[in-house]
Amino acid sequence: MLGLQFETETSWVDVAKSGLQQLLTDHAFAEQKAASNAVSIIINYSEETELVKDMSDIAIEEMEHFRMVHNLMVERGMVLGQATKNDYALQLQGFFPKTQDRTEALVHRLLVAALIEARSCERFKVFSDNMEDEQLSQFYKDLMISEANHYTLFLGYARKYMDKDIVNHKWGDLLAFEALMMKNRGTSAKVHG
Repeated sequence: MLGLQFETETSWVDVAKSGLQQLLTDHAFAEQKAASNAVSIIINYSEETELVKDMSDIAIEEMEHFRMVHNLMVERGMVLGQATKNDYALQLQGFFPKTQDRTEALVHRLLVAALIEARSCERFKVFSDNMEDEQLSQFYKDLMISEANHYTLFLGYARKYMDKDIVNHKWGDLLAFEALMMKNRGTSAKVHG
């Protein structure tokens, strides 16, 4: 369904479980960054009324997810750590060449956001399916559904703003690039690590 070209190995779950506080901190800040991205799209494309409405909803939902992750950490006696750079997102953002075309720049942002949401969805499913901790398993199963909805929304908007064949070609190239990236990941307790 997600079109990802690389599947996360279940061995990543062991890494994530052994560094649970780091994973949850990374996850919390990933939700903040997703909210910031939605707000940035609103600021830069404020004339796109339908997009602004949906990005407003996403920004609010992502901040609610941040609060949920933080509350879960507090319940478990954990403290939110420091944010770290998300090298996964940075590499994806660098995939497309810079462009002065506002529409093309928007499509690129939407495709990158769609892929980040798709990979998060996939990781949350792997984590949920291989987690003995029932609370965490259910928590990540619930979030997985939200990430899938965001993925669909971002990809749908990309296809709205540019010819579908062009977007599908760009999407396929981005998926192939991300699959190569993911082959060297899965060794750190991060959502996309």
